[in-house]
Amino acid sequence: MFEATHPFLFFDYFRVPYQLVPAHQARPDPPGASMDRFFGRLWAAPLADGGAPTLWWLRVDGSDEVLKSVAVAGRYVLDGNPIFGHVVPDSVARRWLDDAGGWRPVHSIADTAGRPVASVWLAVDGSVFLPFDPGEVMRRFWSETYQTIGQTTTAARVRSTLVKVYYTVRPVMPRPLQIALRRIFTRVQRTSTFPRWPIEDALPDFYEWLFDRVATFAGRPVPWLDLWPDGRASALVLTHDVETAVGCRDLELLRNVERELGYASSWNFVPLRYSVADDVLDALRAEGCEIGVHGLLHDGRDLGSWRLLSKRLPRMREYADRWGAVGFRAPATQRVWQWMPRLGFDYDTSYHDTAPYEPTPGGCCSYFPYFNEDMVELPITLPQDHTIFAILQHPDEKVWTQKAARLRSRRGMVLVLTHPDYADDPRLVEGYRRLLEGLKDDPSAWRALPREVSAWWRRRAHSTLEQTQEGWTVRGPATPDGSVRFARTGASALAAVHDHLQLADEEA
Repeated sequence: MFEATHPFLFFDYFRVPYQLVPAHQARPDPPGASMDRFFGRLWAAPLADGGAPTLWWLRVDGSDEVLKSVAVAGRYVLDGNPIFGHVVPDSVARRWLDDAGGWRPVHSIADTAGRPVASVWLAVDGSVFLPFDPGEVMRRFWSETYQTIGQTTTAARVRSTLVKVYYTVRPVMPRPLQIALRRIFTRVQRTSTFPRWPIEDALPDFYEWLFDRVATFAGRPVPWLDLWPDGRASALVLTHDVETAVGCRDLELLRNVERELGYASSWNFVPLRYSVADDVLDALRAEGCEIGVHGLLHDGRDLGSWRLLSKRLPRMREYADRWGAVGFRAPATQRVWQWMPRLGFDYDTSYHDTAPYEPTPGGCCSYFPYFNEDMVELPITLPQDHTIFAILQHPDEKVWTQKAARLRSRRGMVLVLTHPDYADDPRLVEGYRRLLEGLKDDPSAWRALPREVSAWWRRRAHSTLEQTQEGWTVRGPATPDGSVRFARTGASALAAVHDHLQLADEEA
């Protein structure tokens, strides 16, 4: 349906069908002779009237020095939505966009002070000029590098130092002191305006904005491969971190709740902090549960430095092989984007979608899976039990149930993290029970283990959409259970409604 001169990450992520064409064979010629150095081009198959408008986007994949000559890195607002990355100012864009095209600005991009600095441009023939790279925006959310762009090196260094100091002294702090300090620190963290808590919609809203632009540009509904198998509207994933011997002893307090309601879950154990009996692992597996690795010692240092991580990683891998574990979660959800794929696990689940109140604050702003190189990232999308009950002192599970409803309305993944170590708190056990009871009778939700979600995401990534006489169909590993959805102008692409209409039917 589309052709492009360069890979387009937004289409790759949603599996929108397109073909790559060498830039010198592409049509039409760029308005400015040097535009192909900085921009990718995308166009739809010609419409009935023969028109074939072009979408231009900035490519942030070349020389930084070259990029600096046309774009400015920073924190911006597009149609009320925060974006992070390089943006081409209007003063530069005007030099390329010739008057014959009838280009006009249609969406303003402002800096954080509200000053307009750039625009999305529209031509008379329907062509679109994006002064940013959608792929860079997506990657900065996923990797949390939005936290440092547009900030001084000093500010980033101070934040990194404070986190390291916390994890250095944390193991010797009495537990009551840790909690008291965390509660005090939340007063500072509440002043942060991004990401919002308990839910941040910036990235899904950006996806919706792009879908609307592309559908308008294409002049027809745009097919994409559904996020979940069998046409399910959302996913539900239950996970647990067992931090101490007490948690290992008390895991039945949470497992009993799941067992009564017919759920399976994933259990992440710390290999060298306490002993895990084989019969405990065997019993969990026999009930369809999954075993994962939760660092090595849970002493605040597993991911404290690459040197130490390199020393500990062989033992982590040894236990992963012994337990048949393919998934990893870092203790205290410590994470370094560049290191995670080096761990050698199939998937990681150390990122939150939004987590301003955690020791390592931030959030990837995604409630869908995504790739970090060849590793699948499964974000934690409900606030941790310890955060809402022990730190923020919520009286019940309302923040869980309200956010779960919001995620399900947008086809999101409800990934829960609870700890049997804190299950002596009745708010946790009863709140967890009520959360699962409320989700139990939803036939549109896919109940899955993390390894199953990761396997699906890989099958989906290796599948394509193909147009046949009967309409669009799925080709590849996701053929048995993949579904085709369509993005339409002015409609929400991510709304949790079933949409199996074929393009041929719509055009008829």
